[in-house]
Amino acid sequence: MQLPIVIPLFDSIEYIHDGNPVVNQHITQIALSGIEDASVVFELTTDWLSEQKFSENNYKAYRSELTTFLHWCFDVAKISVTAVGRKEINQYVDYCLTPPSKLIGFYNVAQFKVDKESALRYPNPQWLPFRGKKIDGVVQAYRLSESALKTKIAILSSFFAYLMSEDFVEKNPAQMWLNKSRFSSSKKFRLDNDGENQLAFTELQWSYVISTVTKLAVEQPEQHQRSLFLIKLIYSCYLRVSEVSARAGYTPIMDQFKRNPQTGIWSFHIPTSKGGKRRTVSMSNALLAALVEYRRYLKLPDYPTPKEGHPLIIRQKAAGRGRDVGAINANLGIRQIREEVDKIIILAAISAENDGFKEDAMQMRQLSIHNIRHTGITHDINIHGRPLSHVQADAGHESIDTTSQYLHTTQIERHQSGQNKSLDTLQGIE
Repeated sequence: MQLPIVIPLFDSIEYIHDGNPVVNQHITQIALSGIEDASVVFELTTDWLSEQKFSENNYKAYRSELTTFLHWCFDVAKISVTAVGRKEINQYVDYCLTPPSKLIGFYNVAQFKVDKESALRYPNPQWLPFRGKKIDGVVQAYRLSESALKTKIAILSSFFAYLMSEDFVEKNPAQMWLNKSRFSSSKKFRLDNDGENQLAFTELQWSYVISTVTKLAVEQPEQHQRSLFLIKLIYSCYLRVSEVSARAGYTPIMDQFKRNPQTGIWSFHIPTSKGGKRRTVSMSNALLAALVEYRRYLKLPDYPTPKEGHPLIIRQKAAGRGRDVGAINANLGIRQIREEVDKIIILAAISAENDGFKEDAMQMRQLSIHNIRHTGITHDINIHGRPLSHVQADAGHESIDTTSQYLHTTQIERHQSGQNKSLDTLQGIE
């Protein structure tokens, strides 16, 4: 099969979650070539694109732009998306202004085609990422309009904002470039950074989440024992959803729980994460007890053994499509895990609302699985008093400045603590 110069990565919206063997092999090869988190980037991009399914025009524009950007990252600059800063965005802009002539096409073609014999979909070798013009058969000099350039960077800014919300990157280089560019006065392309967005559950809200999933685990253990352990694991170890879900080149297994032979202390090992980095997260006694409870439900020995390859978060029925089709004891993917946890958060919000906490319930409905990581970090710093340096290492933050941003309370807690402030702490002393 002839492969395109630049391989389209994302099929039409109705096929985006099916998985494509040619694309999967291409992403795996990129990961093996040194960009270890390429498959994570691909999964997250797929999920973000799937959220655009209600606008076909937006979806088509976004997938073409992100395919081009990921091609530049992986094939041209040979860097991870996490390594992109304002300087790299500027380099990408230069690349788009004067792309290689072999990447310029002159007519629209589908990004994927169907093989008539096998009925399998494959990347169209005629597709090219840049569109040129011909007048009376004469090729015109390539030109990217100001409007098209603004749209490109605006799409990337939205994409990086999504990656920030998933805690995959710590900055938005596309927005930084826009703010310093000749388009900086175009408010249309600015992000809302008012700082009032609640990133963590309050203690009350989190209590409802834990009590709800605990009750579900008792009533429907075949479905929610894994949910209970998953939520406790993400909260306790500050995990990103990509670190507990399966993807091309990564299958979470029980062997990632490791016991130090000298101290006897257990930890959770993450072999590849943001930027391809590895890290080991300390485990609390409470999480260790949750692991034992989960393993007993799975009819496994209480504690994992070295090289134990049992999947971490298994599905209850065979996969109907994608790379794990037909497999029963396979890990869940990012989308399935996110959907399962988000449903529990909604049920917890309903429970809180039924108890009269309507404002809390409304806020809970705005949160999702990635906020659980923020909650674990926030609670450990502000409630449990863990040292910032310890939390920084467990969270995988590059800078302690990022960890320091969690030294805060929610707006509700801040207002409540301010009610009883005294104007004179020595008032009444004679």
